[in-house]
Amino acid sequence: MSTSAEPRVSGLEVRSIDYVPLDERHGKLWHLGPLWFMSNAQIATLAVGLVSITEGGNLIWSLLAIVTGTVIGTFFMAFHSAQGPQLGLPQMIQSRPQFGYVGALLVWLFAYVQYAGFNVFNSSLAADALHTTLHGGVNLWVIVVTVIALVIALVGYDIIHKAERVLTYVFLVIFGVFTVGVLVTLHYPPGSFDLGAFKWTPFLAQFGVVAGYQISWAIYVSDYSRYLPPDVTVRKTFYWTYFGSALGGIWLMVLGSLLAAWAGKSFDTITSINAAGDKVFDGFGAVVLLFSALGLVSVTALNMYGGSLTLISAIDSFKRVRPTLAVRLVTLGLTAALSLIGALAATSNFLSNFENFLLLVLYLFIPWTAVNLMDYYVVRRGHYAIAEIFNPNGIYGRWGWHGIIAYLVGFVCMIPFFSVGTLYVGPAARALGGADISLFVGLPISALLYWLLTRSIDVAAETRLAEAEAEALERAAHEHREP
Repeated sequence: MSTSAEPRVSGLEVRSIDYVPLDERHGKLWHLGPLWFMSNAQIATLAVGLVSITEGGNLIWSLLAIVTGTVIGTFFMAFHSAQGPQLGLPQMIQSRPQFGYVGALLVWLFAYVQYAGFNVFNSSLAADALHTTLHGGVNLWVIVVTVIALVIALVGYDIIHKAERVLTYVFLVIFGVFTVGVLVTLHYPPGSFDLGAFKWTPFLAQFGVVAGYQISWAIYVSDYSRYLPPDVTVRKTFYWTYFGSALGGIWLMVLGSLLAAWAGKSFDTITSINAAGDKVFDGFGAVVLLFSALGLVSVTALNMYGGSLTLISAIDSFKRVRPTLAVRLVTLGLTAALSLIGALAATSNFLSNFENFLLLVLYLFIPWTAVNLMDYYVVRRGHYAIAEIFNPNGIYGRWGWHGIIAYLVGFVCMIPFFSVGTLYVGPAARALGGADISLFVGLPISALLYWLLTRSIDVAAETRLAEAEAEALERAAHEHREP
């Protein structure tokens, strides 16, 4: 099937965790670029670029930490994206071959918490932006943002892709002007660009938060590439995802660092954006904030969509689910309700601790991304019996002890290297002056241990089984049921 076919929008999306049959594959590969660019190019990402400045680092080393953290973190999430067209499955259901039919609940629980946490932050930030410009009360705008995001998520995959493409074009104009204004009109404190003022702790804190933020997208990416035809190459899927996400992330995080350096201790995301925008011309700050709210609505929809898929996967572990529109509607509604309650109850303390939340996300998903990528690219090399992923008594078992052990060992080995502000500083991190290098511990340990534990897997036998079940898999997909 041609990869240049136009997306087909035919009402509400029905599919959820089920396999997408070959004759329903559609879309253009380059659509992944604007999708992941705009997913990152919103002001929640801007908040990620503040860490080094707020911890006493100078501007130039903050910018270098942002770039290096993005380059490394995005590498992993983009490789996950390439799994979607090959398997025709959303991201988190792909954890079953590593963790088992029931065992995958371990990572799905963490994923759902991540979706909820990001949605609380995003919808609260969008509501602040709208209240600042249009007034009406923060709680009212939280409800409006949640409802609009729910509608977008319910329509589904194609409308999300289209919305992100349109927002990307508008972003390039509005934030292009805003960025030039920030670079030209703002003044930064002395020593901001002194390369000799390097400090390990704020540099690694900024690096870790940035890498964690990029890796946190790994649980989403196949959700938005799974409708593409399988003849797209892994390399091109990787490139469009990588450069879209990396460029969007670096742009907004760098803006965040610049604004924090300029505003100093008086920095506030909404207030500082408004003030910096008005330095371009009066009223431009409001324009930037209004558009920023639209970007936050779109990424809130992404979180609801992914949260729904994760919740359906979890339910399916206990009772097999027929993937229908009704199931999508119920799980989306529940996910939206939880996001709404969390956002309405959120305190300024939660919002100010967004950095700690990002670090916790990083810690939880480093071992998972290591196991999942090692399994896909090294152990099984992309060969999966997809029908068996939906079989509670299939070849992947109910408990995938290889994956669970590799995950837990990697996570435990990371604990001494954790450095989470005032919450916890491990002995190894303390010995390093508070520097956090847990990323470089958990990734190789989990990946190598999983590889060692899976040397006996008969990949050829799994491939033969996949070929034997291929026709039945396509037939079940057309009948909107699990194989």
